[in-house]
Amino acid sequence: MRRYFGTDGVRGTVNKSPMTAEFALALGRAAGHVLTRHLGHRPHILIGKDTRLSGYMIESALCAGLTAQGMNVLLVGPVPTPAVAYLTRSLRADAGVMLSASHNPAGDNGIKFFAADGYKLPDEVELEIEACLDDLPPLPSALEIGKAARVDDARGRYIEFLKGSLPRGLRLDGLKVVVDCANGAAYDVAPRMLRELGCDVIAMHASPDGYNINRECGSTYPEHMMRRVVESGADVGLALDGDADRLIACDHQGQIIDGDRVIAILAEHANRHGQLSGGAVVTTLMSNMGLERYLADMGLEMLRAAVGDRYVLEMMRERGCNIGGEQSGHMILLDHNTTGDGLMTGLQLLTAMTEQQKPLSELACGMVLFPQKLWNIVMKERRDLLADPQVQALVADAESRLGNHGRINVRMSGTEPKLRIMVEAEDEELMLGIGEPLMQAIKARCEA
Repeated sequence: MRRYFGTDGVRGTVNKSPMTAEFALALGRAAGHVLTRHLGHRPHILIGKDTRLSGYMIESALCAGLTAQGMNVLLVGPVPTPAVAYLTRSLRADAGVMLSASHNPAGDNGIKFFAADGYKLPDEVELEIEACLDDLPPLPSALEIGKAARVDDARGRYIEFLKGSLPRGLRLDGLKVVVDCANGAAYDVAPRMLRELGCDVIAMHASPDGYNINRECGSTYPEHMMRRVVESGADVGLALDGDADRLIACDHQGQIIDGDRVIAILAEHANRHGQLSGGAVVTTLMSNMGLERYLADMGLEMLRAAVGDRYVLEMMRERGCNIGGEQSGHMILLDHNTTGDGLMTGLQLLTAMTEQQKPLSELACGMVLFPQKLWNIVMKERRDLLADPQVQALVADAESRLGNHGRINVRMSGTEPKLRIMVEAEDEELMLGIGEPLMQAIKARCEA
């Protein structure tokens, strides 16, 4: 049973267990011991972070624990999560760590580990680290501790990596792009990279102060980006989250292009060029049935994984697919990176627009979405409502009334004390007629 590691590392409110300096110090020691034992030599580990105020505290404590246990640490400062995955490989580190709570508010933080290949640590290694926290190993002698060094050109390295993903000779001259950086990890990288490729860039929320990350901006609040695109006459808008591993786009009319539409565009473009592997794309249980029909019309399969990027990635690797992602905008393009990468996804969208000489609105219009709505029920404390027989009966009754005209997905959030209810149907009236009563009934049961 996991006590600390969730689907996306360790996460929580700062200065409350487990997201404390004391825990980060102990986690550094436990991880240092386990990784050293697996590798058989003094490992190098890379640490990146987003722009949260608590990043300094967690970084210092984690670094102290790792070096105390004999590991050498490379500090790369504020960079996107996908940059840590890339830099871990590029700098030949033995592991990487990203300090971020993604799209969560500034008061939260998280600790996510990557293996040397840029993929997340295997479950068994995370469980080993958890077990080691109960019985921390002896400390090495005074002259066997590790050392820490800063990598000054980390963001520049990542920008060159991103630019290298474009077809040779392709530039993006003439494209006017609004980019919302969410006052997060991509505040510098995103505008610089787009300008270097020739875009006319309007940067929004690119002035982090430690407190304003994700505050009514970025991929969870795309309305600001949408308005700015229309007001400025831009061609496209790109909204990132705090650690820039996900992307929500909009076209020149300010219409949202969510993760499902992005997958449709990238899959069609890759298939057109003979670059789609596995004859399928991997999505989640939340992805729209309209995407499934659109792909089927191209002779492509849509595979559904459990919600969470780690499950999408597992299925992609099992089935030999190179494109996968979530409706929330978390895209994994395995030809380019080993984890979700919002900037890489944005670049591939701009590439499709440029090569096909079509606006994003035209690329996105081929897929017709089913009406779909997501309700979130916030709980005072985390408990498994899905095991409640009354909740199971409520869901079963709603599914029977919906029949073959749609689908329902009810799940616990992997990172927050929330129950998420998704209802999708062929028409909006049916969807709301099923979903609203179901949500109210489950909410009443939750509060009972």
